Amino acid sequence: MSVTPGGSESSLSQRLDALPFTKKHAKLLTGSGLGWALDAMDVGLISFIIAALTAHWGITAGEAGLIASIGFFGMAIGASLGGLLADRFGRRQVFAITLLVYGAATGASALVGGIAALLVLRFLVGLGLGAELPVASTYVSEFAPARIRGRLIVILEAFWAVGWTAAAIIGYFVVPSSEDGWRWAFALGAIPAVYAFIVRWALPESPRWLAGRGRTGEAERIVADFEASAGSVTVPDPERAEAPAVAAAPAAGAPAVAPVAVVAGSRLAGLWSREFRGRTLSIWVVWFCVNFAYYGAFIWIPSILVDAGFSLVRSFGFTLIITLAQLPGYAVAAWLIEKWGRRPTLSLFLVGSAASAVVFGTVHTEAAIIGAGMALSFFNLGAWGALYAVTPEIYPTSVRATGAGWAAGVGRIASIVAPLLVPVMLAGVGTAFTFAVFAAFFVIAAAATWGLVDRRGESLDDR
Repeated sequence: MSVTPGGSESSLSQRLDALPFTKKHAKLLTGSGLGWALDAMDVGLISFIIAALTAHWGITAGEAGLIASIGFFGMAIGASLGGLLADRFGRRQVFAITLLVYGAATGASALVGGIAALLVLRFLVGLGLGAELPVASTYVSEFAPARIRGRLIVILEAFWAVGWTAAAIIGYFVVPSSEDGWRWAFALGAIPAVYAFIVRWALPESPRWLAGRGRTGEAERIVADFEASAGSVTVPDPERAEAPAVAAAPAAGAPAVAPVAVVAGSRLAGLWSREFRGRTLSIWVVWFCVNFAYYGAFIWIPSILVDAGFSLVRSFGFTLIITLAQLPGYAVAAWLIEKWGRRPTLSLFLVGSAASAVVFGTVHTEAAIIGAGMALSFFNLGAWGALYAVTPEIYPTSVRATGAGWAAGVGRIASIVAPLLVPVMLAGVGTAFTFAVFAAFFVIAAAATWGLVDRRGESLDDR
């Protein structure tokens, strides 16, 4: 079969899956990825800023944990609401608004004079940040051809490493440069407020969402633009021929079947219907455990190194080196996720994260700390890439952002608890036991992975 731009021989879903990777895909991935990187920069900066405020303001461990946790509390609410809003008003609209909210709040944080004001602004930052990540992964997954969808989402998640590396560079060079270095770091975090307007006007809305809302004309034009960018879609190349065939569907632009849910209440209830309850429980467990272990470890690594006797600048330097190991972790996950599938790749990286956490908690020399930290960074961020790839795929279009958002929201509950518990655990039972707890959470997440569905190479469910 040959499909020409605007042709009606197949559904919008089939036409999107039949496309090669085009310049428009690259623009969409880069545009969404830069927003993702800026998010990571904000989250990463707070770990360096907490260490700096401990030195300059003399804040207690409890206050430091509260600064970290209040942002994650906002993320939990933002992720849950963001998914619902994205299923109601569209992916692109919510994506842009969330960038604006957290970018403005981060910039304003540079002006605070005390803990109370900082806590309020960190909560607002969390609202925007929490909503953006699941919406962005849903957005990109709905454009990506089926045969490379997982790989593109892992690449999207890899922008997190870019942002976290930027945070580490700012943390190393800017935060310790003066007593007000942390203020300049926050000011740099205001960049997303400007970028939000670029996202709003430069990127298209998801045609799958538009078709599901009955706006088939708009959806048709967007898909036709992508087809035009490819020149035309003719006989599939050998790689494309390996993708499983999809069933015949109605005319272009028409949803294949009725949506699972159309209002907020039914969307939430739909996540726990007979069809989806098993995968919802599994994905919530994975998100909760990965968030607890990741944020419990990485938010506190700079402070742990300072407490171990390393200077502020030296501990930040170690953290920067450890962060660089995220990029190869994403690269390997992006390759494996289309070769092995979602569940094997995710569980492998989670088991690797568990082993690395145990080692990191028991080593003491500089070389061993860096090596174990790099392994933890490699496996943990590879796991994040696979997790963001699988989460939107397990739900149909009408509840996809809601499902991804609520999974992220449940995960954020763990990211609230972990920064508060870690200082208590470190003081009470030490670093080795604390990181053993993180390892246990990674193992539980690896087991829960096998309750998910694996849609490698399959078209998304457009109900």
